[in-house]
Amino acid sequence: MINIAVLGCGTVGSGVIKLLAQNSETIALRGGEPISLKWVLELDKEKCETAGVADGAIAASFDDILNDEEIDIVVELIGGLEPAFSFITAAMKKGKHIVTANKDLIAVKGKEIFEIAEANQVDFYFEASVAGGIPIISPLKQALAGNRIQQVIGILNGTTNYILTKMSQEGRAFDDVLAEAQKLGYAEADPSADVEGLDAARKIAILSSIAFNSRVTLDDVYVEGITKITPADIKYADELGFIVKLLAIGKETDGQIQTRVHPAFLPKDHPLAAVNDVFNAVFVQGDAVGEIMHFGRGAGQMPTASSVMGDIIEIVRNIRQQTNGRIGCTCYEDKQALSIDCLAAQFYIRMTVTDRPGVLAGIAGVFGNHNVSLATVLQKTSQENMAELILITHEVKERDLRDALIVLKEMSIVTAINNVIRLEGVQRTEI
Repeated sequence: MINIAVLGCGTVGSGVIKLLAQNSETIALRGGEPISLKWVLELDKEKCETAGVADGAIAASFDDILNDEEIDIVVELIGGLEPAFSFITAAMKKGKHIVTANKDLIAVKGKEIFEIAEANQVDFYFEASVAGGIPIISPLKQALAGNRIQQVIGILNGTTNYILTKMSQEGRAFDDVLAEAQKLGYAEADPSADVEGLDAARKIAILSSIAFNSRVTLDDVYVEGITKITPADIKYADELGFIVKLLAIGKETDGQIQTRVHPAFLPKDHPLAAVNDVFNAVFVQGDAVGEIMHFGRGAGQMPTASSVMGDIIEIVRNIRQQTNGRIGCTCYEDKQALSIDCLAAQFYIRMTVTDRPGVLAGIAGVFGNHNVSLATVLQKTSQENMAELILITHEVKERDLRDALIVLKEMSIVTAINNVIRLEGVQRTEI
């Protein structure tokens, strides 16, 4: 018998308890041992009762779990940095194995946690911390371990994907769709972590650390959200053969890693372009496997519980075979993190300018002076002597484009630079 303790009986915690109860026989057969839920740590006893937790299994404090020598696995599902960090590190020092779904903890404290796990020869599994029910961490560490991973590109936030999907399919504005997402429970009352890209940034830091075998922290990730995306940008993307997605991107080139989260024009024939609504996906390219994609529900009670339970079963197998600690931290290299200024990409630019002869030539001249070459120029309807220009560049350096835009903003012929969006997944420089 393997005894576990669950910290937190919220959405995911109650899902794990439910899954263990409904599939207990199958789980026992697959792990090789029956699994018993001995303790649940939760301040709100009503949540525990709703989840079917017996009153005698509700811990009065974490010490009940920490000092119980029969507890083999602690499942941390309370979220945040503290007290989660203190709880799991104390448990590891007592020889208890850890499963968590806490992306904040991994992105910020991962290095320290792995060192403590290794020192105490315990397992630390965290599949559910990225992409909910989609298996991606275990495949990167095991099935794809023979590859040199070249890039990992993900749609890793269901809220933003839902918003952009509705904007694309229904032509609605960002604020309108966000309000709907909040009403449906897809977005929090304070949606900033989602719509500003911070949630996806934590996840790509975790995935990049594993994929490229070098520590990537949240500070290494360039982050830009979707709040500036308008129906006009969505419409022009469609005209040009693209769809707008919030992408989390990790790439390694010549031993250097670049990680970024931002809206992107993605070709309609790219595998990620068809990932809609609240679904997530991770697109991986390796030198041996080529291109593969993992797709599914990136959040939710039972999908996330599925990943948590998978980790628990794997640890149970390790306990039976006395092989705990066999897959620890894989960040055995120290690779340089590249800033966004070093990015070479194509860009979409939407700007409003004075509608008179010579304006386009003046704008093109500024771009040319900063090594920015234009692949496509479209002039849209003019109103009151103003015109909207839609530009697609050839592949250029980010820093060169920024320098050009600084100059253009000061020119009297440029009323506004309305938006600048990177292109991703384009195989050629001309559109």
